[in-house]
Amino acid sequence: MTLDWSIVWLNRWLLAEGALMTIVLTVLTMGLAVPLGIVLAFMRISKWRSLALLSQCFVELFRNIPLILIVYWSFYVIPILVPVQFSAFTTGLIALVLCVSAYNAETFRAGINSVRAGQTNAGLALGMSQFQVMKEIILPQAARRVLPILATTWVSLFKDTSLVSVIAVGELSHVALQIRSQSFRVLEMLTAMAVIYWMMGYPQAKLSDWVRKKFEVKE
Repeated sequence: MTLDWSIVWLNRWLLAEGALMTIVLTVLTMGLAVPLGIVLAFMRISKWRSLALLSQCFVELFRNIPLILIVYWSFYVIPILVPVQFSAFTTGLIALVLCVSAYNAETFRAGINSVRAGQTNAGLALGMSQFQVMKEIILPQAARRVLPILATTWVSLFKDTSLVSVIAVGELSHVALQIRSQSFRVLEMLTAMAVIYWMMGYPQAKLSDWVRKKFEVKE
């Protein structure tokens, strides 16, 4: 077997563009999934039963369906149900946001519920309103508790963006697999793809570890 690693160098700019697309997808997904997750979390703990039920249905649906199935469903089924044809990039982004929002919602809800009821009662006893208690007591503590989990979610999402390659979104996996199919250099391109993912993912994993140690709450 003869290896030709020059294929990686010759296609370096295509791989760089794919890597950039992976980063863009991750940033946009988390940028949309965080606020949507917060909204879903507040809906879930709302006293309005209809809002809580709606949030629960959303979370339980998208948290328990494989992401790749959501990608396929968004790409092939939505255009049938709605007379709108989204681009592959938009479809992939929608699927990622739906899935990650469901996980974020549970993360935020757990963070809010982890604050002891005694602190809420103490704030109310001091004359604070429910809004003030939520803003000044619960949310600051909840944010500190969920930050390490969000960092881990980010690292996981960074790798999961590769799944949108199945609908031809031009991120790193899609670009590398295209070059592989055109050049027949399977080992070289798959190895290059793994190395590039590792080079981008390892610093993020270490940053996630630092965030966890920095903001970990010990009762």
